[in-house]
Amino acid sequence: MSRRGLLLFSAMCVIWGVPYLMIRVAVEDLSPGMLVFARTTIAALLLLPIAVARDGLRPLLKVWRPVVMFAGIEIAVPWLLLGRVEQRLSSSLTGLLIAAVPLVAMLVTSLTGERERHGMRRWLGLCLGMTGVAALVGLNLGSVSAQPLVELSGVAICYAVGPIILSRYLSDEPALSVIAASLTLTAIVYIPVAAFDWPAAVPPAKAILSVAGLAVVCTAVAFLVFFALIAEIGPVRATVITYINPAVAAILGVAVLSERFTRGMALGFVLVLAGSALATAAGRQPSAIAEP
Repeated sequence: MSRRGLLLFSAMCVIWGVPYLMIRVAVEDLSPGMLVFARTTIAALLLLPIAVARDGLRPLLKVWRPVVMFAGIEIAVPWLLLGRVEQRLSSSLTGLLIAAVPLVAMLVTSLTGERERHGMRRWLGLCLGMTGVAALVGLNLGSVSAQPLVELSGVAICYAVGPIILSRYLSDEPALSVIAASLTLTAIVYIPVAAFDWPAAVPPAKAILSVAGLAVVCTAVAFLVFFALIAEIGPVRATVITYINPAVAAILGVAVLSERFTRGMALGFVLVLAGSALATAAGRQPSAIAEP
């Protein structure tokens, strides 16, 4: 890996590990719906002019249905659920559980007719990873209720299905334009939600800074850096960041928010990480491009 590639890779490992912390801070003072609206609006205002300048929106007109589907499944729904989850779970535990997305993706590709054989190595990885998820949940039952786990399952399913839509229907379209259009559509859809959930008073500085960080750094800048990373090292190697982001999220949650990190979380994450590596090592998976 070149020096530039290493810098881009390191940046993405941190940038997409930070959102869990910022979401946790933001939802203390903002509703999840208001957070999605503010984040997507700011990010869209930053990325949309770039897409327009590159004349990247016109080609999307012929594939508007997949773009709408992608916006809903990859951004609108999971970002709302993630905000709701972090009202109840720590950012550390949330980030570690999201590490199971590659395992969910493997199951989704099996059930949606993807022409990809899953050998013994993949099924072993799936079993190992699911054991890790069980450890993450089972050894932390004192702080976990059923509702956030169901919502987090929805996030994982969305993050697994989104890249499949991208791979099947939007792979020939400009990636930045797809993201800019998806953010814009989501922001428009959430206007009524934001109007209903508009805060009665100006949120504290920590909430405002968290929203700004999520929108500018973790969304707009992150996608630009991620596309540069893909161009530098390729899409397959770039997806390795998905194994490192949860660890960054856990470290930040413990260091900044003084969240509790248990042995069960450590054991579960190691098993999920090993299982995901085994399950995705052989063959090609659709590469995810969305962050929490």
